Amino acid sequence: MRKTPEGISGSCHDEKNRTLDKYLICGLGNPGQEYEGTRHNTGFMVLDAFAKASNIVFEDRRYGFIAETAVKGRKVILLKPTTFMNLSGNAVRYWLNKEHIDQRRLLVVSDDVALPAGAFRLKGSGSDGGHNGLGHIQQLIGSDYARLRMGIGNDYPRGGQIDWVLGHYTDEDLEALRPAVDTAVEIIRSFVLAGIDITMNQFNKLGKK
Repeated sequence: MRKTPEGISGSCHDEKNRTLDKYLICGLGNPGQEYEGTRHNTGFMVLDAFAKASNIVFEDRRYGFIAETAVKGRKVILLKPTTFMNLSGNAVRYWLNKEHIDQRRLLVVSDDVALPAGAFRLKGSGSDGGHNGLGHIQQLIGSDYARLRMGIGNDYPRGGQIDWVLGHYTDEDLEALRPAVDTAVEIIRSFVLAGIDITMNQFNKLGKK
């Protein structure tokens, strides 16, 4: 078995490095009680569900609410930016740099009017699709990062997109959305443990509506 310069076997050394792996999972939304339960805060909802399943709570930190956990030795940092949607990139860039996280270990969860409500799609990179939060992130760090788009539908009249995305989910809407949110929690875990390619292959077929 190959030895490292310190005399530690290669497998043990690799195991030690794996325990230091870090991932940043960012859910997009707007802070404040008036925005709770709105379609534009679907990213926040997914992270809240992940935090609840992991029995962790968010703390108010610089540029966002932060919660930390570990998934099989990999450190996972959840970020809900408090910069408001259009400046989401400030929070993402700060926490990537502060925690020295490789950009390939960033996953951003956002709402998407181009997908039907309850649908979702995971991608390893791409355009911002007209989403202001993704757009600002890409202005600051580029487009080479994973994103999970959660469909919110587009059942609004011409010129009504802003009112739609900032509108509140009904109880019926939330019940219909629940399976997609639960699956999103599984997607985050898979992204951390298996990587973007395997996770896309496994889950994207489930996200079609």
